[in-house]
Amino acid sequence: MTATPNPEAPAGSPREYLHATLVDNLGLAVVTGQLAPHAVLSIEELEARYGVSRSVIREVIRVLSSLGLLASRRRLGTVVQPRSAWNLYDPHIIRWRLASESRLEQLRSLSELRSAVEPMAAKLAAIRASFTAASDLVSLSAQMWAAGHASDMDTFLRLDVLFHDHLLEASGNEMFAQLNSLVTEVLKGRIEHGLMPHSPNAKAMQFHVDVASAIQRRDGEAAHAAMTRIVDQSMVEMAVIWAKDHGTSRDMQ
Repeated sequence: MTATPNPEAPAGSPREYLHATLVDNLGLAVVTGQLAPHAVLSIEELEARYGVSRSVIREVIRVLSSLGLLASRRRLGTVVQPRSAWNLYDPHIIRWRLASESRLEQLRSLSELRSAVEPMAAKLAAIRASFTAASDLVSLSAQMWAAGHASDMDTFLRLDVLFHDHLLEASGNEMFAQLNSLVTEVLKGRIEHGLMPHSPNAKAMQFHVDVASAIQRRDGEAAHAAMTRIVDQSMVEMAVIWAKDHGTSRDMQ
């Protein structure tokens, strides 16, 4: 397994870049099963394979252990952990799973989580959002509409991420607000892995407008219903694109 550059690696010292790249490579190796659960890793072997110092290897192991991917065991060493031990909510693990063969499973899980959280967040936002927060959502939905009709996918994605981030924050539930990184990963993952239409679906754009409008007029039930339609539409789009490319939509249903 050869180390590959990580576009999100810090632009600091060579040591920081090497550390971030190795975290990315070993994390991906665990998530994809290249390093099987319960396998014992040798620090000496990792030093030789990647040509890095023992201190860098130890730092990387410490990071991956904090994510639940690795664990130190007395008389054994560093042991690869099964999925049940992973911190599945961490953005790093989500990103690695989206880059693996299990990306559809990951997207489905994230979409199901969104369907449980975001409609309620929209309903709460209709009750709790400040006038400024509600107006911001209306503005973002209008900008998304314009970017979508212009087929400006980069701008549309950026605005989409902001819209859902603002929505979760406007719910007034601090635990919902901290799920924004999960929603960001699923939205970005759809683009990066070809599970997004070349131009945004007109219905999906209208649903965002509907959510924002319902929140602004304090209609919780309408906001809940419109957000449910957004999540459902996302699942349908991914299933259709997956079926077209792979001959089946079963994995997304």
